[in-house]
Amino acid sequence: MKAIIYRDNGGPDVLRLVERDRPAPGPGEVRVRVAVSGVNPTDWQARSGIAHRKLFPEITPHLDGAGVIDAVGEGVDPGRVGQRVWLFMAAAGRPTGTAAEFTVVPADQAVPLPDEAGFDVGASLGVPALTAHRALTVAEDGPRRLYPGALDGKIVLAVAGAGAVGHAVIQLARWAAATVISTVSSPEKAKLATAAGAHHVINYREGDPAAAIRAIAPDGVDIVAEVALGANLALDLAVLRTRGTIATYANEGGQTVELNVGQHMVLNTRLQFLVLYTAGPQARATAVEDVAAAVRDGAMPVGEEHGLPLVRFPLHRTADAHRALETGTVGKVLVDVTP
Repeated sequence: MKAIIYRDNGGPDVLRLVERDRPAPGPGEVRVRVAVSGVNPTDWQARSGIAHRKLFPEITPHLDGAGVIDAVGEGVDPGRVGQRVWLFMAAAGRPTGTAAEFTVVPADQAVPLPDEAGFDVGASLGVPALTAHRALTVAEDGPRRLYPGALDGKIVLAVAGAGAVGHAVIQLARWAAATVISTVSSPEKAKLATAAGAHHVINYREGDPAAAIRAIAPDGVDIVAEVALGANLALDLAVLRTRGTIATYANEGGQTVELNVGQHMVLNTRLQFLVLYTAGPQARATAVEDVAAAVRDGAMPVGEEHGLPLVRFPLHRTADAHRALETGTVGKVLVDVTP
C-alpha cells in the first residue's frame, strides 16, 4: 500500500510517500481502507515536534479520516466488514494514522457513517467535532450530553466560527437548540459562519463587539468556545454571564493569559481547558455517540455552502496539505487517499 511517513520531526518536507505492507488488524482492531484523510493543526504540530516528542521510529500522520472496514481482528464482529466509518485519534499513541491507503485502529475508533453522509463529512468530524462537543458540555449547569433540545434557552458564543472547530460548535449547538453567536474577522468569514447556522455573526474587528453581543444577550452568554484565550479573554469576560463558562481548546497567537482574579470571582467564572487526549474515555465515548447522532440527523454537513470550504490534496501532496493548514487556509484541509 501507499503511505505517507516521516522519521524525523521538522517541516512539511520530512513527509515522504512510500510503499509499505498492508497492516493486519490485531485483537479488538479493524483495518480500514481509507478514502479521505482529515488534517488538523495537531497533525502538523506533532510532525514538527511542537505538540509532543516523537514516540516511534516511523510515523504515518493524521488522526481523522473516513473509509470502509475491509478486515477485522479477533473479537470484532465479522459483520463490520464493508461498513462505512469515520475515524478519530487514529495516530494517538500509535504510529499509523490515516495518511495511508489502509490503517488499523481499535474497533471503537471506527464509527459507523450513515450512507447519506459522504466520506468528506466523515473525515471532517474527529478532532473538530469531538472538541466542540467537549466545549459545549462542561458548563456547571449545562448538559453533559448533546441532543435536540439539550441547550434550549442557552446562548453559545462560537469564537472563530469559520474555523473547523468553530464550525462544529455552531452546528452542534444549533442541533441542541442553543442560540448561537459567532465572532469572525472578515465579511467572507461572516458568510461562512452564517452558512454553518449561526443566528448572529459579529465582526470583532469592527465597532464595539462586546456591545453588539450584549445587545443580543443582555444577561450575557452561557458558554464561550474559545480558540485564542490570550487575545480574546477581555471580550469573553465582557459578555459572559454570571456562572458562565469559557471552554478553551487553543491559544492561537500565543498571547499571554493574565487573569483578574477578583473579576473571575465575582462572575463565578468556570474556565475550562480541554484537549481530547486527556479528556478521559467516558467523555470521548459520549462525545462520539452524540456526534454520531447529529450526523444521522444530517446536522453536520460540510462544504462552502454549509460554512466549511473543503481544500483538497491527493495523497502524494500531503506535504502541501500541511503547508496549507500551517499558513492559515480557510476551510477543512482533506487528503484524498483512495477512490
